[in-house]
Amino acid sequence: MANRSITLTLPHPDDTDRLGAALGQQFLRHSSLLASNGLNLRLDGTLGAGKTCLVRSLIRSLGWNGPVKSPTFSLVESYLLLGNPFNHFDFYRFEDPMEFEDAGFRDLFGPGMICATEWTEKAEPFVPAPDLSISLAHEGLGRRAELTAHTPAGKAILSGLHGDGPADA
Repeated sequence: MANRSITLTLPHPDDTDRLGAALGQQFLRHSSLLASNGLNLRLDGTLGAGKTCLVRSLIRSLGWNGPVKSPTFSLVESYLLLGNPFNHFDFYRFEDPMEFEDAGFRDLFGPGMICATEWTEKAEPFVPAPDLSISLAHEGLGRRAELTAHTPAGKAILSGLHGDGPADA
């Protein structure tokens, strides 16, 4: 399967939250697919690009009412969403990719697991490949998001966003 990408302009900071909510709606729409296959979401971008904000709004859109903490210091924060574990990782503090293996994080990926990873490159080659990657970059006062589907599961999520800006979600 060829990768499929879309690029969205997010001119206002709230648009990043709307994109997270739109992703959440696609997760709900494809919940049986996520339950059987799982989903790996890779987030790329510099510090302050909006990776954690996007995941926070995604988690909230799936019905989580408790705190949504950044995993910068804990490395992983886990939630039960759609009846499945949702693991939000931040590998920023890794000094060696082997830390991924040593921590046993591989066990938190797989069928029925939804995983969002930040600073994924610091855990390569050990972190499983993404189904969907999102690259966020500052653009004026807002951001630009490039979403790329790498698998049929990623393509299913992306297809529901194609042509719909976050404001339409």
